[in-house]
Amino acid sequence: MDCMCFPFLASTDKSSSATAPLSQLKMYSFMGGGLFCAIVGNILLVVSTATDYWMQYRLSGNYAHQGLWRYCMSNKCYMQTDSIAYWNATRAFMILSGMSCFAGIIAGIMSFTHFSSFERFNRSFAAGIMFFISTFFVLLAMAIYTGVTVNFLGKRFGDWRFSWSYILGWVAMLMTFFAGIFYICTYRMCERRRGTGPR
Repeated sequence: MDCMCFPFLASTDKSSSATAPLSQLKMYSFMGGGLFCAIVGNILLVVSTATDYWMQYRLSGNYAHQGLWRYCMSNKCYMQTDSIAYWNATRAFMILSGMSCFAGIIAGIMSFTHFSSFERFNRSFAAGIMFFISTFFVLLAMAIYTGVTVNFLGKRFGDWRFSWSYILGWVAMLMTFFAGIFYICTYRMCERRRGTGPR
């Protein structure tokens, strides 16, 4: 009787119930994409920070390369014992970036597994913010290292170039940035669904 008297309302309820699983699937897809980018970005941050191929150059005719912690010459590696400000700053910002990204991954996993608890605390928004903070830290690290290397070390060593550890740092920055975009989009979709939900 109700469906016959109010066919418009009945069709509206059916269409909204049909689109609800689709929007939820879309949010899960965004969270999954964000988690993938974040995990890859965090791995790249660790590899970039720990390896010794930020810069390659020739010194006295010998091939050499260096990272944030060691420099290597003639197949032998030595610890960076000098306390140089730009090295310390780059190390600190890379470590902070990795920690922020890891915290974002934890928040992202919690938002993925406890999807129904968005009302109390939006873990998706928290994850997105942590990924953007990670992006900011790694951007600072890469900018400091690039500026000092180009303006100082580049003039000291004639034959030099950035190497793959340095490149991985930039790739990690992009991955954490896209992870933040994915999770902020998830948050916006969640807010839109809550705003258009039944009152």
